[in-house]
Amino acid sequence: MSEKTVVLRNGRQVTIREIRPDDTDRSFAFFSELPEEDRRYLRVDVTRREVVEARSRDVDAGRVVRLVAVAGDEIIADGSLEVAGHGWGENIAELRLIVARPYQRLGMGALLARELFFIAAERKVDRVVARVMGPQEGARQILRRLGFKDEFLIPAHVRDRNGNWQDLIIMRCNLEDLWVEMEGLLEGSDLRWHR
Repeated sequence: MSEKTVVLRNGRQVTIREIRPDDTDRSFAFFSELPEEDRRYLRVDVTRREVVEARSRDVDAGRVVRLVAVAGDEIIADGSLEVAGHGWGENIAELRLIVARPYQRLGMGALLARELFFIAAERKVDRVVARVMGPQEGARQILRRLGFKDEFLIPAHVRDRNGNWQDLIIMRCNLEDLWVEMEGLLEGSDLRWHR
């Protein structure tokens, strides 16, 4: 994707683009500065530099599409789409998003998700899934607004960063349903796109 400039509800301009090899330091800083509460439910410990570097290798290998939102020279949101690309899961992708606290509730997550949905459509994805832990009610509410529905709950299935067992909730949405939800969400807001 090419870079896109978006204007958030507070009037701030932010650029959405693919992550680049020279973003390692910015990405590491972004994840390190997230509050512990936000990092607690992340799938991997992104405060370890080698983990951040490994994520870049996944992008290079084509296993993951990763977008970032940048304000000035600082990454303020990270989103990824992991497409299986073969077998049972060839038309299914997993969505992951995280937005820095000062940029939450400004439409940043919805805008980043929209770009990832465009990529999913280009790759012929029919279904998008998201995995969250039970305590992540805020994340679940955002995903519901994007058209996701709770599909499965596996009790005490995963450990959070503190080592506590948590329920795993798998949410899912058909891409067609996502487009309907996204159009309504963005049409009803004051968000503007700039090419």
